Amino acid sequence: YSTGFFRNKAKAIIGLAAALVAKHQGVVPDTLEDLVALPGVGRKTANVVLSVWFHRPAIPVDTHVQRLVGRLGLTKETDPVKIEMALQRLLPQEDWSFTATALIGHGRRVCFARNPGCTACALRPDCPFPARR
Repeated sequence: YSTGFFRNKAKAIIGLAAALVAKHQGVVPDTLEDLVALPGVGRKTANVVLSVWFHRPAIPVDTHVQRLVGRLGLTKETDPVKIEMALQRLLPQEDWSFTATALIGHGRRVCFARNPGCTACALRPDCPFPARR
């Protein structure tokens, strides 16, 4: 499949590679601040790298996490950074990465945006989402 916007993506990858060599001696940095300073790297990507590559607690907030935290009543925030901060306050640090991964998986497989599979949901007894009860 086409990746879409391939020219912009190629430019970002080249810029990222150049910045890694110039500023970090070719080594991927291990802090959120250094990662988001790289071309084409946003907060979500930086949190994924920290969580998956460096095995550090992090909460990448994608559309699934954003949707599910609202449906589950975990926060009323809608901004991804504010959602991340709210979840950090709610959860023990050692659970951050797992929780984000679990929410993403649940959003992809059960709790769809337009047609959530509430009848197949293990969280249904505790879910405050009123639209499909």
